[in-house]
Amino acid sequence: MNRRKFIRQSSISTSGFLYLPSMLRHPGKEDVILGHNNKKYRINTEWSQVDAARYPVKDCHEMVQDSRGRIILLTNETKNNVIIYDKKGKLIDTWGHEYPGAHGLTLFNENGQEVLFICDNNRHQVIKTTLDGRVLMTLDYPKETGQYTKPEEYIPTETAITANGDIYVADGYGKDFVIQYDHQGNYVRHFGGRGDKEENLLNAHGICVNHWDKNNPTLIVTSRQQNAFKRFTLDGKFIDTISLPGAWVCRPVINGDYLYCAVLQSSAHVNEKSGFVTILDKNFKVVSNLAGNDPTYHGNLPDEMHQTVRVFQYPHDVCIDDDQNMYVAQWNSGQVYPYKLEPVG
Repeated sequence: MNRRKFIRQSSISTSGFLYLPSMLRHPGKEDVILGHNNKKYRINTEWSQVDAARYPVKDCHEMVQDSRGRIILLTNETKNNVIIYDKKGKLIDTWGHEYPGAHGLTLFNENGQEVLFICDNNRHQVIKTTLDGRVLMTLDYPKETGQYTKPEEYIPTETAITANGDIYVADGYGKDFVIQYDHQGNYVRHFGGRGDKEENLLNAHGICVNHWDKNNPTLIVTSRQQNAFKRFTLDGKFIDTISLPGAWVCRPVINGDYLYCAVLQSSAHVNEKSGFVTILDKNFKVVSNLAGNDPTYHGNLPDEMHQTVRVFQYPHDVCIDDDQNMYVAQWNSGQVYPYKLEPVG
């Protein structure tokens, strides 16, 4: 078997483990196909054309696409917290020097104006800005809940915004509550938090609004250390748990009929750079694992998931653009810039 054929077949293997070192950074990388079923992708690790000396990154935490087609990256590097790309990976703009704990990034269209919500771990705040960085609102630690006595107890990781502008903040590195505010930043309620009940959360790292049922939108909240997503009504009532054994899931990203999610690492290989990307359909069934094992089920529960191809280290977020390309941002992965994955088949 020649090398090209071996790479092509091995990269989509459903068993064993494949390490792909320098080949991803050379012309042979076009042979590396990741994923399963109708969700397979060709990876490009050199998509970013940013000059690392001028525009460095630390952790590449999250990414979104705005209505102009631009890809917006959030990093905790204060030389340029926000890097804005075109879809070919060329630099358009940078801004931001005041977000040392930049972590969560959410885009929202507010009456025709797109705005960003940034969660800063170090500042213990959520900051609403324009697309060019002008601050519009700052949400401090939620003392109104009665659960917090000082800012340091509150470490927000993600926001989700409903159609009426209500803001839901996931305190994923603090006390694991979800705090709801109205569009003006007034406290409404809180729910979740740590505990032994089904409605409790453990590492509520991400949150999104799911509009698959247009008449009944719901919240999907990450409970990462439980290898699960949990669903809630918009008023904080627990619905059910989506168990994803082995997968330390980051924030859920809804695009079309699928839920996409970066998996920071697998339970079988914690702290071993064992991340991958998982994709679920409208029934919350896993249909593809990019750089992970073939999704199989016994009953309604997927078999334990794990990394099989060492392409990613600690993937932290995914962004799906208007051409269905995927961008993967990574945490603690040697200051690498985002990768681009193009759908095939």
